[in-house]
Amino acid sequence: MGKLTLDISMSLDGFVAGPDPSLDDPLGKGGDDLHQWAYGAASWHESHGRSGGEANADSDVIAERVESAGATIMGRRMFSGGEGPWQEDPNPDAWWGDEPPFGHPVFVLTHHERDPLEKGATTFTFVTDGIESALDRARAAAGDKEVALAGGADVAQQYLRAGLVDEMQIHIAPVFLGGGVRLFEGVGPDVRLEVTRVIESPAVTHVRYRVG
Repeated sequence: MGKLTLDISMSLDGFVAGPDPSLDDPLGKGGDDLHQWAYGAASWHESHGRSGGEANADSDVIAERVESAGATIMGRRMFSGGEGPWQEDPNPDAWWGDEPPFGHPVFVLTHHERDPLEKGATTFTFVTDGIESALDRARAAAGDKEVALAGGADVAQQYLRAGLVDEMQIHIAPVFLGGGVRLFEGVGPDVRLEVTRVIESPAVTHVRYRVG
């Protein structure tokens, strides 16, 4: 059974998105700064169908994540930024264009039913019967590989509170956002962590935790 691993970038003051997110600025004010470490990496370029980029420690971390994941779980807002019935969503086909950078099944938690959406090598399946059902389906799709828990914060919190997360890899960016969406809001002391790896670069610190 594949591990469920939360993999997400976070500011030094604990936010995964800045204030005032919108369709034009989905990560909120300053939120894009959390991911600057990734944009120049060779493996990030490759996963987005581009050439170039730098081969470095950050690129190796991204490549490891891409190789290990056989399925992804995300929330509705990470998928499209919308809410409510799909016919009212201004971004119903998501952020990533015709070739999303996943290349494996993605399971989207939502309260509103919808047929699966195929884009390139990625199929988005919309799950309306809860986080455990999404995890069961993602594990079946992933086979021997891991399931990546992509976020957003509310979805991560639900899985952590339910005791379903096996590992976390937090990419701590050296920025302060001062407000926005906190990653661990409402997560209590019953979630126990053990640091299993730290990889540093000038742009970010990658910390892996075992969740017990």
